[in-house]
Amino acid sequence: MASIWVGHRGTVRDYPGFNPSVDAEVIRKAIRGIGTDEKTLISVLTERSNAQRQLIVKEYQAAYGKALKDDLKGDLSGNFEYLMVALVTPPAVFDAKQLKKSMKGTGTNENALIEILTTRTSRQMKEISQAYYTVYKKSLGDDISSETSGDFRKALLTLADGRRDESLKVDEHLAKKDAQILYNAGENRWGTDEDKFTEILCLRSFPQLKLTFDEYRNISKKDIVDSIKGELSGHFEDLLLAIVHCARNMPAFLAGRLHQALKGAGTDEFTLNRIMVSRSEIDLLDIRAEFKKHYGYSLYSAIKFFH
Repeated sequence: MASIWVGHRGTVRDYPGFNPSVDAEVIRKAIRGIGTDEKTLISVLTERSNAQRQLIVKEYQAAYGKALKDDLKGDLSGNFEYLMVALVTPPAVFDAKQLKKSMKGTGTNENALIEILTTRTSRQMKEISQAYYTVYKKSLGDDISSETSGDFRKALLTLADGRRDESLKVDEHLAKKDAQILYNAGENRWGTDEDKFTEILCLRSFPQLKLTFDEYRNISKKDIVDSIKGELSGHFEDLLLAIVHCARNMPAFLAGRLHQALKGAGTDEFTLNRIMVSRSEIDLLDIRAEFKKHYGYSLYSAIKFFH
């Protein structure tokens, strides 16, 4: 069965002629020598798929009686350590840890919560929730509830539940109906019925939402983005705008996040590493293309220049 973590537009594929025991030995030598051989670590770990890396992890444990991630942590430091450990982590566990990190300590990283919860499929969200509970012995929903509030919390919990329709079929009648409900919940009344926005934007499939937004423009003579900006505010507004962008063009949304992470005084390594690792086998080719289209230079050169 095809993995739910692998798409057709990734930059990383299965390595042909893969041999996990050879790779485990090569990595061991790279770590154990005098000084770490970073080049070897990069060439092995970035040129294997995550599924292959998990086999290397097993082989490493069996051969040397140690967890590869612990040896990497013991030998490396800083962002390089973080990235190498991320590469040997199963995708659902990686996302669970990113979510935990977003909610840990003082202040919540709402942008990271929004990005992860809006770009993962329902099946991925179910796996992430399981991984979260396995690692932290607490439910993802409980942590979201204690770290966020109001309509933002309600919408995040709906997304974390993994109930978004994944069907590619669209229903024109439903799109018209939902567009009218959204119009009546916002532009066409005094005050806003936030629950209706949450229900439709967090549960309908992305193709269905695209059609709904077209119908919405016909009814209201406004783009849904302008209505959301006019009717809502704060993190709830940010979340719904992210859903609209994802429904219309997810790679462009993620290219925008990468651009934000790379510009300015210091690089936002947390966002940069998360997107590069989590999308490398799904749609990084498309994200790269959108980045070039929108910003006029390649993602490769941006990372080289700003990093």
